[in-house]
Amino acid sequence: MTDWNKRTLTAQAMGHIDPLTRAVVPPIHVATTYIRDADNGYSSGYIYARPHNATVHEAEAVLAMLEEAPAGALLFASGMAAAVAVFESLAPGDHVVASRVMYWGLRNWLANEATRWGLAVDFVESDDLDALRAAVQPGRTRLVWIETPSNPMWTITDIAAAADIAHAAGARLAVDSTCASPVHTRPLTLGADLVMHSASKVLNGHSDVIAGVLAAREDSDLWERIKATRHNRGAILGPFEAYLLQRGMRTLHVRQERQSASAMALAQRLTAHPMVAQVLYPGLPQHPGHDVAARQMSGGFGYMLSVRLTGGEAAAIGAAARVRLWKRATSLGGVESLIEHRASIEGTGSPCPTDLLRLSTGIEDTGDLFDDLDEAIRAGSRG
Repeated sequence: MTDWNKRTLTAQAMGHIDPLTRAVVPPIHVATTYIRDADNGYSSGYIYARPHNATVHEAEAVLAMLEEAPAGALLFASGMAAAVAVFESLAPGDHVVASRVMYWGLRNWLANEATRWGLAVDFVESDDLDALRAAVQPGRTRLVWIETPSNPMWTITDIAAAADIAHAAGARLAVDSTCASPVHTRPLTLGADLVMHSASKVLNGHSDVIAGVLAAREDSDLWERIKATRHNRGAILGPFEAYLLQRGMRTLHVRQERQSASAMALAQRLTAHPMVAQVLYPGLPQHPGHDVAARQMSGGFGYMLSVRLTGGEAAAIGAAARVRLWKRATSLGGVESLIEHRASIEGTGSPCPTDLLRLSTGIEDTGDLFDDLDEAIRAGSRG
């Protein structure tokens, strides 16, 4: 079965059949403890649910397959838990280089909490390879963390080139690929050592699970420390959430194809809109990172885009207030389309322009999505 296409393997959750009932949907295993053998061993491989759960392992197997991760995948209670586990697995005094434009929650943690952990952190425009190369310190930098496409500006970092820079300095490369998904980008095959996703987003796809995942290219000392960190901090995902995540992933390819095609169509139409100053979407030929994105992404350019309005901050906030079909809400990747004025959410210190609206494209009719957004934008000019 492993020779089959990822689309097939994902749709059938790796083809698992429950051995007891022959059910085609894997059951939820909620037990927290397991019977020891007569010799006091655990031949089942399960000891206690904090580090191990059968439902979690089944979802992890699908994720490892999708990311082509030989060392496997680990599920966490949230995307932040997954990301922070990487940094907490480093040693005090280690130097980290991270993308300046990234998920605001992690950026805030790195700026305000990582130093308490003893880490030194420098932020850089990671799509600028010269700047990235200058920021990395051979012999001192232990981790380079990039997000591509970067949220919410959708800049593109060359993963293969970033991996070369990191490895030449004796560092590892980790990639937050939440907004690409393994349907479009597989960072480990491009040279990254770790890939991270907020699985709450498009992997689940239904806005009803909080989860995070890490996958690794090799079973390194860092990967072993990350496993220990999850175990010791009790950050494993719960079985019900793992079940919902796996259910959502069965339709991942279908959703991503529809969402990406809709995002591209919206980007093209909005580019010609008289009240839109700029469309940020890597699928557009005029996007600065388009050539790199076309090289390292496949089957589309993702489901996320942003627009900057000619009327500035007031126009952006007003348009978000007037939409009827788009939902004003945080998060992304669900089947419902979401709109958000990111600068208001991120607050002081955000690199996000105040005239920007972030759009997460769902699976609704593309024409309806455009018409609703168009009306909301134009209504501001009518007073």
